[in-house]
Amino acid sequence: MFCIVSAWASFKLADRIGDPTLVWHRWNGYFILILIVFRLIWGFVGSSTSRFAAFVTWPWNAVSYGLDMLKGRKRPYLGHNPLGTWMILALLAAVGVQGSLGLFSLEHNELVAGPLKRLVAHETSERITKLHVQGISIILTLALVHVSANILYGLVKKEPLVRAMVTGRKPAETYEDQQEAVIVDGVATRALICFMMAAGIVFGSIVALGGRIF
Repeated sequence: MFCIVSAWASFKLADRIGDPTLVWHRWNGYFILILIVFRLIWGFVGSSTSRFAAFVTWPWNAVSYGLDMLKGRKRPYLGHNPLGTWMILALLAAVGVQGSLGLFSLEHNELVAGPLKRLVAHETSERITKLHVQGISIILTLALVHVSANILYGLVKKEPLVRAMVTGRKPAETYEDQQEAVIVDGVATRALICFMMAAGIVFGSIVALGGRIF
């Protein structure tokens, strides 16, 4: 979330902070793409509650969960609940598309272009740039809904979702998905390797397509 806000601010305030070539904005974008790729990799090799196989479910399961929630039926999940799953997927998709569009965009002063702008026609780049600028509204809306839902869960349902995201712990209870998280061996080392792989994929793809990082 910090990187998204920072990317938005570094674009809007570029001239005020003395960054007309949007260096800070671009590096925010790179880091966001790296985090997205990292999360995708971690969804297959991370701890049990992080894996897509543990929480990605059919849309109708999310509808059923939402109806039960409205009826006051408690259905606790150790990991993401079915509704939360689709919010996470929506955020990953929206942020991923937003960052990818930035690679092809032509910025406001027309002196700064994304590293892959040369691969598309000028008119196409202009359309992509408009989508890139408009996309932040969608992301901020999704983020606001996500944060608000987590806060409401804590206040209304007394489920400490925010605290769980920070500490990685939840109270002992009978959960629908799994009773206890299985932490992978050498989790810090594995996460570092996945992050380096994600950086290599992002930067390597840009260079392979003829783009320049700096």
